[in-house]
Amino acid sequence: MITAQHWIDTLGLEAHVEGGYFRRTFQADHRPRIPTPAGERYTLTSIHYLLTHWSPVGHWHLNRSDILHFHHHGEPVTYHLLHPDGRYSSAVLGQDTGRGQLLTLAVPGGVWKASHLTAGDHALISEAVAPGFDYADMTLGHPDDLMTRFPEHADLVQRYCRPIGQ
Repeated sequence: MITAQHWIDTLGLEAHVEGGYFRRTFQADHRPRIPTPAGERYTLTSIHYLLTHWSPVGHWHLNRSDILHFHHHGEPVTYHLLHPDGRYSSAVLGQDTGRGQLLTLAVPGGVWKASHLTAGDHALISEAVAPGFDYADMTLGHPDDLMTRFPEHADLVQRYCRPIGQ
């Protein structure tokens, strides 16, 4: 049986600031970087990302870039999305398309995102980010800020914000 620890060891994954584990798998070194308001970025980067039963939450964060998420192995992942206009949406990334799970999920830049392992030991996904990911383009959610922006979603904000001091 393939476990979360198998993926961490096999893929060389490291703890991610959002929660879970990751490793960059690609950056478009063969292309010129593109200008963005925050500086030059790769045209595309990608990572493997793993949520586990001991690290099941991808805490609230905002990316400037668009991100495609692809489910590879394990249990479904539920995504919670807070859009700039205050609208909430959710999606489940997984293998059971007959139950409405998506194999691929696109999250536009500028949308707040949190995710959690729906059940089980782990979920292995990958993400393709365009323009390429840079930590300067990511904001971790702070409860006070998100509660002010999205007061109607206070329960979700509190449930999936990274604990202060971690």
